[in-house]
Amino acid sequence: MILVGTICAVLWGIGWAMGAPNRQRWVMIAVVFAAVIFAHVILPDGHPLRQNTGGSWELWAIIAAFAAITWIYRQGLRKLRSRAVAPMHASDGGMSDAELDRYARHIVMPEIGGAGQMRLRGAKVLVIGAGGLGAPALQYLAAAGVGTIGIVDDDTVAASNLQRQVIHRDADIGRAKVTSAAQAIGELNPYVAVNSYNHRLTGEGVEELIGQYDIVLDGTDNFETRYVVNAACVARATPLVSGALSQWEGQLALFDPAGSGPCYQCVFPSAPKPELAPSCAQAGVFAALPGIIGSLMAAEALKYILSAGSPLRGQMAIYNVLDAQNRVIKTKPRADCPICCSQPSDGKS
Repeated sequence: MILVGTICAVLWGIGWAMGAPNRQRWVMIAVVFAAVIFAHVILPDGHPLRQNTGGSWELWAIIAAFAAITWIYRQGLRKLRSRAVAPMHASDGGMSDAELDRYARHIVMPEIGGAGQMRLRGAKVLVIGAGGLGAPALQYLAAAGVGTIGIVDDDTVAASNLQRQVIHRDADIGRAKVTSAAQAIGELNPYVAVNSYNHRLTGEGVEELIGQYDIVLDGTDNFETRYVVNAACVARATPLVSGALSQWEGQLALFDPAGSGPCYQCVFPSAPKPELAPSCAQAGVFAALPGIIGSLMAAEALKYILSAGSPLRGQMAIYNVLDAQNRVIKTKPRADCPICCSQPSDGKS
């Protein structure tokens, strides 16, 4: 018993040190159990290996059966939970009593009220990237009561993500980020419908996807996707909230050429050299910074939907958390921008 327990503990520790998903670690332990039972079946009575592993295969079979029953029970609970978090809108005519109670702190605000909360309920927001910026943005959009949220990401959850991507949990390691994020949103607010797109955005089909939503939040970590998303948003006259961060500093802006603002490519005509804009994996990022910038991105989207306050259209906010410094710089359309220079302005807000 002690020998087998020690082997299992060592395997689990090695898997943890290597960042292996929990599922892979359990598979390794299951292999050990199977090998022990097989050894008891084929080895003769009195064999040293049988003596050092309990002396009988029946004991290990009982333990394995108990573990299997526990696993099946947990899988059943997960399926029931996924059914329980389906959207629960009372009717198209108004909010249920539960929704009124949930959003009471919004409804009492003069800038929002019941009408504003209904606008959020009917809104559709697309979030591209369920990582550092997407995680807090998704959580606050869902908590605020945005009716439909789309999530685009082709990545899986890794142990190194959990330091800042707060929508995911240790048990999600190895799962698709869109699946993990969708489950977390359902558990946070069952009145939100979630559309998951488990693929990387390319030029094909992006405009059609973006055309289904009222506003887009881009929290991706590569310039190729940012330019593709920006071009599609301009073509569909869809406002784009874009955020970026590195180490201790983050930035965000609302790009809305249809509302007299610049587009992303007006401000960033071309991608910088890789050494000038290293990724988070290369340069690192402070754990709380994505939460700050991602929450501000959600705030800009909510303000846009509600037509409340002053949006960051024609402005870019830059926040340095190390020095607690915040500054806002003005941006403007570029006459020679190949993406938005011919876009008409409709003045929407």
